[in-house]
Amino acid sequence: MIIKKIKIGTEGNRISTRIAALIFAFSLTAAIFFSYSSAFAQTTYLPHYTSKNGLASNNCYYILQDAKGFIWISTDNGLSRFDGTNFQNFTIEDGLPDTQILRMAEDKNGRIWSFALNGQLSYLQDGKFYNQDNDALLKKLSLNTVIVSFIIDKKGRIWLGTNSNLIVCWDGKMIKKYISPNHEDKFTNAFIHEDEQGNIYAFSDQSVQKFNGKTFNVIKSDVQPISYLAANTQPNHSLSYIDQKGFKLFKNGKIASMISIPQNLIKNMSGYFYYNQSSGEVWLANANGAFALDKSGKTVQYLQDISVNQVVKDNNQNMWFATNIGIFMLPNVNNRLSIIDAESGLSSNVIKSITKDGKNRLWLGTDDAVIDILNISNYQVEEYGLDDFKKYKTIKQINFDKKNQSVYFSSDYGMGVFKNIYQSTTDVSYLKESNDLMFVIKHFSLDDNNSHLALALSSGVVFLSDRINNFEFNSFKYKEKEDFFKDRSYHVFYDRSGSLWFSNVSGLSQFIAGKLIKHFEKHPLLTKRINDIQQLADGTLILATDGYGLIFYKGDQIVKQVTQKDGLTNNICTKIFVKNDEIWVLTNKGVNKIADYPNNISVANFDYGKDLLGDDINNLFIDDSTAYFATNKGLILFKYNNINISKNLPKVYVTSIIKDNERLPVNKGNFTFETGNNTILFTFSAVDFTTGDITYRYRLNERSAWVETRTRRLDFSSLQSGDYVFEVCAKSQNGNWGPSAKITFTIKKHFWQSLWFLSMLILLVAYIFYKVAVNITRKQKDKEQEQLLVKNKVLMLEQQALQAMMNPHFVFNVMNSIQHYINTQNTASANRVLTGFARLIRKNLEICTKSYISLEEEIEYLNLYLKLEKNRFGEKLQYTFDIEEDIDREETFIPSMLLQPYVENAIWHGIMPKETGGNILIRIRLKNEHYLNIEIIDDGIGIENSLQNKKEKHISKGMQLTKERLNLLGQIGAKPIHLNVRQNDENGTTVSISIPLK
Repeated sequence: MIIKKIKIGTEGNRISTRIAALIFAFSLTAAIFFSYSSAFAQTTYLPHYTSKNGLASNNCYYILQDAKGFIWISTDNGLSRFDGTNFQNFTIEDGLPDTQILRMAEDKNGRIWSFALNGQLSYLQDGKFYNQDNDALLKKLSLNTVIVSFIIDKKGRIWLGTNSNLIVCWDGKMIKKYISPNHEDKFTNAFIHEDEQGNIYAFSDQSVQKFNGKTFNVIKSDVQPISYLAANTQPNHSLSYIDQKGFKLFKNGKIASMISIPQNLIKNMSGYFYYNQSSGEVWLANANGAFALDKSGKTVQYLQDISVNQVVKDNNQNMWFATNIGIFMLPNVNNRLSIIDAESGLSSNVIKSITKDGKNRLWLGTDDAVIDILNISNYQVEEYGLDDFKKYKTIKQINFDKKNQSVYFSSDYGMGVFKNIYQSTTDVSYLKESNDLMFVIKHFSLDDNNSHLALALSSGVVFLSDRINNFEFNSFKYKEKEDFFKDRSYHVFYDRSGSLWFSNVSGLSQFIAGKLIKHFEKHPLLTKRINDIQQLADGTLILATDGYGLIFYKGDQIVKQVTQKDGLTNNICTKIFVKNDEIWVLTNKGVNKIADYPNNISVANFDYGKDLLGDDINNLFIDDSTAYFATNKGLILFKYNNINISKNLPKVYVTSIIKDNERLPVNKGNFTFETGNNTILFTFSAVDFTTGDITYRYRLNERSAWVETRTRRLDFSSLQSGDYVFEVCAKSQNGNWGPSAKITFTIKKHFWQSLWFLSMLILLVAYIFYKVAVNITRKQKDKEQEQLLVKNKVLMLEQQALQAMMNPHFVFNVMNSIQHYINTQNTASANRVLTGFARLIRKNLEICTKSYISLEEEIEYLNLYLKLEKNRFGEKLQYTFDIEEDIDREETFIPSMLLQPYVENAIWHGIMPKETGGNILIRIRLKNEHYLNIEIIDDGIGIENSLQNKKEKHISKGMQLTKERLNLLGQIGAKPIHLNVRQNDENGTTVSISIPLK
């Protein structure tokens, strides 16, 4: 490969050419490591993880990927588990038998075995470490020697090879120890292997021995691994190993030579090798780095001058290296980043600008007044030094003019153009200001439709009408708002129609057909600083803002805004590149790619290269298959359109469950807890080695809403009793949610929360409430009855007084009748009336003191009263008693003094106003088995007619007292007394009284 170095003066007459061989070197800087080979100019980026990233120690012995995908690292300070983002460390406090863990292995039951320097074993199962202190088997297997090999054979027996003359076997019942009696045939550093037929072999430093079912016997074998580090049992039970001649495979009793390995690599082997069956490569862990060899003899070295203890490949085809300065990962071929820097042949590590011409050459602007031209077909580099170092020290922008086969470049204080770049690279012209005034260039833009050139200067925006023939401008001749727009400007852009867009301190404006359109006046968001402008195929402008993400502008409207909420790494966007309908964006925190605009926007970032693609990316260029980034560390590139890239949904695992400071098995899946404090801690993790942008979501019930979080640790305290399902899942950047991990648990209820207790409590409360209600009701009713009784007593006294004094008119008339009989010497009639009146008075005095009297007494009383009235009125008054024969008059009781007021009212107000007199019928019937019905029927003028004939409404005092008394008696008694007074058709009145039978 050739590097051509040319220094270009302002007249183009100082040219020197230097031809040298391109030397590729290994770069080791600031936790970023690269590999190289003699076939490629670029070096490959290897992410490097140390104790600063959370690793338990930088001195790493062994790497294991478990069945779930986690990477385990054994160190001199315990174990580390890595999920691609975070390290979780385990020490003696967690149950390890020693801090120095030399090796690990996983069995078919998912147990992670650890082998310590002190000879003790431990294993991790269901989130808990078991050691000799809490496991009887491990206590028996505690050895005072280092374990160098470990297998569990097809019969379930555990075999341990040690660095001393000892092999140990645990058959499930007892421990057997095998010691070779011959000094020449010791089991020192024995590698235990089980072949396809189940035969057990011990390959030690001094012999090869085979187990016959009882003991080991020395056999002759051409299988001679140089050490236990150089032997490995494959999944199909074949043995891959390295001997003095190279890499070989022992399968079905036959040896196959696979790859020849140089002796210097074999002698310097310092750790475990890895055999990749699919590619046929063998990876060697060497004191001088890691070496990948294939059958063709091709050798690629990684990690030069670093002692490697082990090489292993994970399930995603990433290679891992355990070293004494941490661990390294070589991403799979689809995710690898490469770098071209000063040690690879560039003039500087700092690349400020980039473009690509039509002959597959990258033009790179540096920070030392040099433009590098890199032919990416053969990685030939040509350096072009610019004469005015101070003026052109930093080439901030470089653009390719396809139509005129030119390349334009600019610094802060000057601008130039390479013309006819396919014929010569020495034809350079520089932009001149006619008055030799200094100008500061922020940005420039080429119009593809003509020869216009626009400049964004610190003083404003100017444009040249003919950049091809007149690469010069005169500041004094520009006219404002015609070819000059004042105010500090940031960016200029010609769209496909030739319209000029520019941003300045006021915001976004457009100059088209001699007219200036100030778009910022309509949209406040367009007043923000705009760092870059690009255009989509449909005419939509993409605006990279300084703090407001991306703005999509079309038809004088903001149609879309994409920010961090949508997946951008930051809202400060610096550069945009559009390729194949995909939008690449540089932010001050990394790189994003936007796809599927405008339908279903997805935003991706490149987190696996965050050490390189971080905050110091200056520019970018995207071609059909490769993305190029100009950075302060060199030129970064990677293949972005590899169709073999698989995007698996991240699977999340619950890594620990701690209930009230007690660690629980994570694989149980269903727990029942007693009531108490109920503080439960869940830790979980999703494995993804391509990105650290993992979002989790969780819930405690399948009916509840998801809660998103970035943390991998959730602490639930004071949980109430009930059934719970802790469910958690994960997704990577803008991806879909992966499958959920579920832990079901039940917190028992307190006894006072049980159904039987609640039922009894409800019954007890109901009973108490009932008793209280009954007591209150009884007291209230008793009080009401007391009041009613008092009132009834008062009414009784009033009625008694009324009865006692009788109607004065009635008494006066009776006395007149008696006097009339005496004056007429009708002594017999006088005696009869006087006797009747005396009996009435005596009967009145008897019953007025009683609340209830028998029906017989009431009829007798009424009969005495009516006889006296009959004696007075003669034939004008007729009365009749109609009593049902089935009524027991002596045992049927009614309220005393009940009927007489109504009979008296019927005589005086119903019959007497009639000239012809009238009749009174007193009818007594059993209404039913509960009520006695009494009707007082007269054929007088009628109660309504009587009230109409009177000027003043007169209500009989006796009737009023009787009515009130009946109401009180009805309230006191269990059943009410019904009273109804009505007029019969045109004449007559009926009084109906229904009395409950006592």
